[in-house]
Amino acid sequence: MIELILTGLWLGLVFNAAPGPVFTESLRRGVRGGFGPALGVQVGSLVGDAAWAVLGLAGAAAMLTQPQLHVPLTLAGCLVLLVLGFQGVRDAIRPRPRQVAAQVTRSNILRGPLTAGALVSLASVWNVVYWAGAGGAVGGALGQDAPLGPLAVFFMAFMASSVVWCFVCAGLIAGLRRAVSQLWTRVIEGGAGAALVVMAVLLLAQTVQTTLS
Repeated sequence: MIELILTGLWLGLVFNAAPGPVFTESLRRGVRGGFGPALGVQVGSLVGDAAWAVLGLAGAAAMLTQPQLHVPLTLAGCLVLLVLGFQGVRDAIRPRPRQVAAQVTRSNILRGPLTAGALVSLASVWNVVYWAGAGGAVGGALGQDAPLGPLAVFFMAFMASSVVWCFVCAGLIAGLRRAVSQLWTRVIEGGAGAALVVMAVLLLAQTVQTTLS
């Protein structure tokens, strides 16, 4: 049981600490708004973490690698990344006054850190690939007819590690925000937005190439 808990904690750390769209969006919002927005994106991403963990442990994540499901999910993920990425580049070039930014946040669903984190995580094709492999590995280690108890222990350990990482990541980003000037804040914000756009374009190109081949 201890080994199972440690495995869940380790996989949770690896899953969340790996650089990707969630971290990039956390950086983009956190370098501008501080600890709260960065934490909001991270906490929102827990929705996707939990959903993909359940699908992976149930063996259903592998089904989403099939073209008829994989392609629509990839397109949705590309759209989310493009919208957030262009917002980041725009906000870095023309930062809005705080009052205006608050009004835009309430009127645009993708502006809210919690919602953005959830959408990025749920629509991430990288999560599908990760759990298609990790879920099968965990299921194979526990056996095909593994009881619900060990799976629940693994899931709780995975989520506990994910929650801890939310605060660690947000704290690191908040520390970076305090250490850089306003100019570098805009540079990092714009760079993170551009990185999201590049991720979307590369993912779309890869999907088109795979589909046509």
